Amino acid sequence: MSVTEINFDGLIGPSHNYAGLSVGNLASARNAGAVSHPRAAALQGIEKMRGNIRLGLTQGIFLPQWRPDGAWLAQLGTDVGAAEPHIRAAAMSASSMWAANAATVSPASDTSDGRTHLTVANLVTMAHRSHEWPQTLAQLRVAFSDQSVFAVHGPVPPPFGDEGAANHMRLAERHDLPGVEIFVYGQSDGPFPARQHVEASKAVARRHGLDPARTLFVQQSEEAIAAGAFHNDVVAVANERVLFTHELAFADKEGFYADLRAALPCVEIVEVPASAVSLADAIKSYLFNAQLVTLPTGEMALVLPTEARETPAVWQWLEQMIAGNGPIRRLVPVDVRQSMANGGGPACLRLRVVADPATIDPRFLVDEAKLDAIAAIVAAYWPEDIAPDGLGDTTLIARIEQSWLTLVDHLQLSGDLMP
Repeated sequence: MSVTEINFDGLIGPSHNYAGLSVGNLASARNAGAVSHPRAAALQGIEKMRGNIRLGLTQGIFLPQWRPDGAWLAQLGTDVGAAEPHIRAAAMSASSMWAANAATVSPASDTSDGRTHLTVANLVTMAHRSHEWPQTLAQLRVAFSDQSVFAVHGPVPPPFGDEGAANHMRLAERHDLPGVEIFVYGQSDGPFPARQHVEASKAVARRHGLDPARTLFVQQSEEAIAAGAFHNDVVAVANERVLFTHELAFADKEGFYADLRAALPCVEIVEVPASAVSLADAIKSYLFNAQLVTLPTGEMALVLPTEARETPAVWQWLEQMIAGNGPIRRLVPVDVRQSMANGGGPACLRLRVVADPATIDPRFLVDEAKLDAIAAIVAAYWPEDIAPDGLGDTTLIARIEQSWLTLVDHLQLSGDLMP
């Protein structure tokens, strides 16, 4: 069995819009009411995936969800034509593109039964995301259907909020070796809601059969949440033995670092001081919402948004880091501006799964040729632009539905994923 890390990116859907639905997400609020460009957004995401393949990484894909979500609207006693504007916008949301919120994943080397466990995130704290999990679960159960290798769990029940891998990190000497799993949760004492509840994190750890001695529950700092770090992956990212983090990411930094070093002595902590990069600059640039990956050469690279390069304090610190002798040796800026304008960077767009690619449904794995075909469908079918006040337009809705049907039919998944 050839175990490797696979990055599954969410393809940005044809209903991508800026309705400003995400409380605490500064970019989402700042761009509320702007005209979005779904076609350009999806093509940017495809180019990011293409770039990962060219770096020598294994790349997967998750599909957009059926929009508008008529089943959810029916539960509310309405439909897309009659719904209030904010309910219609929630039913049309393309936020499943941020695959980091799809699930929490524990590799087989960490679990008591030797299977890779995935728990779909319930996302209950945000109305526009709370109805994603049934369609996400359907994709997970198709992609990871081999029950001898994978265990796919339904959501943690409400009211305990679970945001998936965006609040979960894993550190190990190598991807295929047993690791330390870190669940980061928040407290609701500040101006914005804490989306990850410690009760949900503990439930996921128990379901996955994790070793308590190698499982940490860490509180995110209230200062980070108040500054706009609505998920931990806005202020910290981990890969193999390296934790890359802002100085102000955690409530009890020293206690966390001590526990981490005890559980994984080989860990390397790369901390960006607040005196060099403020929380405001870190969040504006999404410095930490980057993919920290191990290349085939063994060196680590940081796939980060171009906004990081355009933020002077951030880029100056990164250049100094690369000039030194630290574990992160390469910077790879990518253009995902349409996603960034709604508050999601490179790390938000992907879910990491450590597994043998041969055990995964091949329809969810991509190479450049498959991406070329998907890009052609996007170019032909995705709307060029969407204004939030146009979400009820019947012509637009018909085009969004036809776009999804064309894509799913092309990938031969219509029989598995039809709503």
